[in-house]
Amino acid sequence: MFVEIRKRDGRVVPFNAEKITEAVFKAARAVGGENHKIAEILTKQVVVELTKLGYNGIIPDVEDVQDTVEKVLIENGHARTAKAYILYRDRRSRIREGKSDLMDTVKEILVETSRENANVSNSPSAKMLQIASAASKRYYLTNLLPEEFANAHTSGALHIHDLDYYGKTLNCLQVDLTKLLTEGFNTGYGFIRPPKRVASAAAQAAIILQSNQNEMFGGQSFPHFDRSMAEIVQNMASVPNEEEIFQAMEGLVYNLNTMHSRAGAQVPFSSLNVGTDTSEVGRAITRAILRAFDRGLGNGESPIFPNLVFRTKKGVNLEPADPNFDLFKLAQKVATKRLNPTFSFMDTTFNAKFGEEVAYMGCRTRVIGNRHGEERSAGRGNIAPVSLNLPRLALQARDVSLFFVELDRLMRLGARQLLHRFEILGNLRVRDLPFLMGQKLYMDSEKLELDDPIKEVIKHGTLAVGFIGLAETLQALIGKHHGEDREAQDLGLKIISHMGKRMDQFSEEFDLNFTLVATPAEGLSGRFVKMDRDIYGSIPKVTDKEYYTNSFHIPVNYCMSLFDKLSLEGEYHKYCNAGHISYVELDAPPGENVEAVEEIISHMSVSDIGYGGINYPIDECRSCGYSGILSGCCPGCGSSEVRRIRRITGYLSTVDRFNSAKLAELRDRKTHCS
Repeated sequence: MFVEIRKRDGRVVPFNAEKITEAVFKAARAVGGENHKIAEILTKQVVVELTKLGYNGIIPDVEDVQDTVEKVLIENGHARTAKAYILYRDRRSRIREGKSDLMDTVKEILVETSRENANVSNSPSAKMLQIASAASKRYYLTNLLPEEFANAHTSGALHIHDLDYYGKTLNCLQVDLTKLLTEGFNTGYGFIRPPKRVASAAAQAAIILQSNQNEMFGGQSFPHFDRSMAEIVQNMASVPNEEEIFQAMEGLVYNLNTMHSRAGAQVPFSSLNVGTDTSEVGRAITRAILRAFDRGLGNGESPIFPNLVFRTKKGVNLEPADPNFDLFKLAQKVATKRLNPTFSFMDTTFNAKFGEEVAYMGCRTRVIGNRHGEERSAGRGNIAPVSLNLPRLALQARDVSLFFVELDRLMRLGARQLLHRFEILGNLRVRDLPFLMGQKLYMDSEKLELDDPIKEVIKHGTLAVGFIGLAETLQALIGKHHGEDREAQDLGLKIISHMGKRMDQFSEEFDLNFTLVATPAEGLSGRFVKMDRDIYGSIPKVTDKEYYTNSFHIPVNYCMSLFDKLSLEGEYHKYCNAGHISYVELDAPPGENVEAVEEIISHMSVSDIGYGGINYPIDECRSCGYSGILSGCCPGCGSSEVRRIRRITGYLSTVDRFNSAKLAELRDRKTHCS
């Protein structure tokens, strides 16, 4: 009999028949068998069979031995055991492949961090975090996720966002700043008492955003920053003057562009909602934060963070007679220079009923409806998102009716995956999230003790199903996208409204806050299209680019009026209750043309857009601070160190950290005419 066996890595080791016996016995036990003697007999038959096959004196490979085990089991009538053995073998094979893929990924990260998230740095800490992230993803795919969810993700039918955090934490939060600054908080190393000066309040606000992002995988936002700060400042012994408030707000902007979160991998993904507080101090807060953005950082650079969202509302800031109209005009002026603020609209058909409670995050996230408590933004956030590959469904179906059948199937799969994640996250205890839950940031978390599970509290959050590539979906189904033809627009609205209704039905069925989000693309658009091109080839206007079009947006390379674009995209916002954004593309900063910005924002408002922004290129010399559109070296000092800032998914970032899909989209973008 042969005495050695060749492992998969080429190593030759002593042959041990007992390993075959134990593997067969484990497979038998998996289907109810308990007879170890039968496993021993079958092992002897395996050895005899290998000898017959010519391995007497020749070293067999592991795969040859396993093939022979399967053959012997089937020939001896142990079909169920054979199936269990085959499944176990397949699982082990996938784990091995995963380890190999992981090692390849680690090699790449050690050279440079992934650019899927454009605001992750290339520092040693960021590399260590991404290596841990890669290992975590592999663990969840091979050890925790049910096979149908893992297969759907790996095949590209859907995308489980932030898979590396699957069972560790939640997505994002709208933070109740008033509560924390009034009561004080503990970051884990000591209690931070309520501030007595506006500068301290601003510094503590930055610490809160940093501390909470260290415990979550998404962004952090203050839903009513102007109102919250005003409530704190008005109760101080000495109310600060305008200059003191400005210095504090400028310090906040500096901190949010320099302080690190997530083990030093990035700065906090932060958003501030302002614009509707009409108190004297609230107005001063908004004016100061806008002035700080207008001035820029130390050398006049444009701040990347926080994302500033100016909230518009009739009777508050939209008309010359409104108390905050001057702040609205200032916000427009700053937007002509800094890409910020973006603008949210409280008077839309879907926001108006909530008064001023609706708040947005820079990425577009919106959390407001609540089956289990008060409908507000503060103290709540998205629990987790999953996104569907709509173009894949269209390419599979090639028929509108069949498309809707397959869409329902995939949406239910996505909802079930979110339920699975919800149950796992619900088993986390307060002590697992010491700042988020321990410091009572989440709605109703004050009712929990240190060892209590968080399931009842996170019911206030949302579970979001998202989508990408509506334009390519329509192209695959009827040969045109919604910017070209009203028939395509009507079909697009039918698809997205259908998805919104299904989310409402899931909310009723599972008694949780299921919502529909117009997915921020990030690296997902490039991931999906690459996989689909491998399956279906390069299909014009569908898979022939490096990216799928963001959510319901009209393709970036399609030339059209900005007003027509906003009108068409505005029809989709009401269906995407978990978040949406529309923006227009200009060829240069508007400069002094504030009237043009006002006209764009006004048209966003009448188009029922909930959240929107104005895009244009910002290029800045890192050496001398020169700002303009720079095609090459700086004309001021000749330096080639140019910082190029762009908006791709809601948040700003620099082009040098974009992946290939984002760079391709940037190249394709056409400016919109008026």
